[in-house]
Amino acid sequence: MSQNPSSPTSAPPTPPSAPAGSTSEDRSARVAVTVFPVLILAAAALGFFVPAAGQAISGYTNLFLGIIMFAMGLTLTIPDFSLVLKRPLPVLIGVLAQYVVMPLVGFAVAWVLQLPPELAAGVILVGCAPGGTSSNVINYLSKADTALSVTMTSISTLIAPILTPVLTLWLAGAYMPLDAGEMALSIVKMVLIPVIAGLVIRLVLSRLVDRILPALPWVSVAGISLVVIAVVSGSADQIVSAGALVLLAVVLHNAFGYLLGYWFARVLRQPIRTARTTSIEVGMQNSGLAATLAAQYFSPAAALPGAVFSIWHNLSGAVLAMYYRRTAQRQDADPR
Repeated sequence: MSQNPSSPTSAPPTPPSAPAGSTSEDRSARVAVTVFPVLILAAAALGFFVPAAGQAISGYTNLFLGIIMFAMGLTLTIPDFSLVLKRPLPVLIGVLAQYVVMPLVGFAVAWVLQLPPELAAGVILVGCAPGGTSSNVINYLSKADTALSVTMTSISTLIAPILTPVLTLWLAGAYMPLDAGEMALSIVKMVLIPVIAGLVIRLVLSRLVDRILPALPWVSVAGISLVVIAVVSGSADQIVSAGALVLLAVVLHNAFGYLLGYWFARVLRQPIRTARTTSIEVGMQNSGLAATLAAQYFSPAAALPGAVFSIWHNLSGAVLAMYYRRTAQRQDADPR
């Protein structure tokens, strides 16, 4: 759920070729990211106080996520993947950090906080998910490398059917049993096929898709909101008993993702702008996917960290964007 929206739990990426603030898609994406946490909080409240609403749609979360990922595919173009050939090292570093830093941080947070098995599995699964597409908009607002962010998100999403179930089985298997093969197949159905379908349609019907691009962030917002309603409605008791603990786990997971993602790139001698891009890309997860998979393969309680992450990483991402943008402006004014 980003996607964000994150994750493909979040708003679709801003086209890297677009000048800052030049398109209605840019403006729509920025508004969606700003309003998204409020809408997700409202969705969580609805699921908590009116659980019947969430239970009525709980069987459709896979469909909602597929729609989100299809919308993401519609925002992609072939040039978004060209950086893999033009700048392979920063792309490799970002994707490697995505699937090394966040899974291990999720495992460490679960161990340090001594989380119950269901919550521990949910936190680890969030860490094993690919990057969320709201990271692309946060990078744009941060004056970081948006084109690199789009490529990182795209590549991490395309390899998720392999790495997400393998890493989850390795790190969370001790907490909860998992059929990694079935999870991989689900990710192919919910993520890979819709993304590729959206990309193909963008190639074939580019003029038509260009007209609807400004509406796509709101498709993602609506989709992840519905996922959160369904997840929260099935976890009301766990929210009451362990809500503060889950929030603490999510805050730590997200914060260390930003920090370690930045230094992962810097230690490998990447420039500051690339390190900031990696920081945001690593810290912001497709938590909508994580919540959906957790509910399907673990339990409703295991989906709770993904739902909370969907809210938190957009709030923290907006704050981080303001910080990065201000420091970038100071560096532009005084390169020393």
